[in-house]
Amino acid sequence: MKKLVLVLPLLLGGVAACTPTQQGAAIGGAGGAAIGAAVANDSLEGAVIGGAAGAIAGALIGRASEGSSQCVYRDQYGRRYTAACPRGY
Repeated sequence: MKKLVLVLPLLLGGVAACTPTQQGAAIGGAGGAAIGAAVANDSLEGAVIGGAAGAIAGALIGRASEGSSQCVYRDQYGRRYTAACPRGY
């Protein structure tokens, strides 16, 4: 467990240049693996299950945050479209 605590900051630093979806998956996977191993008494099975669940949840959260600079508008006919938000939003 101590090794994981020492290696985790190095892994997270390498994720800094990735997309929000990739960052969420990596951080969620690492966090889920750590929690799974701790809850299952340092069990490999707990770490694998926790890592998989954390990666899926992190990817979904990261993907939701990717389109945050986009706004949804309606044209004069009621059709919805997505475009860049005005500055300041």
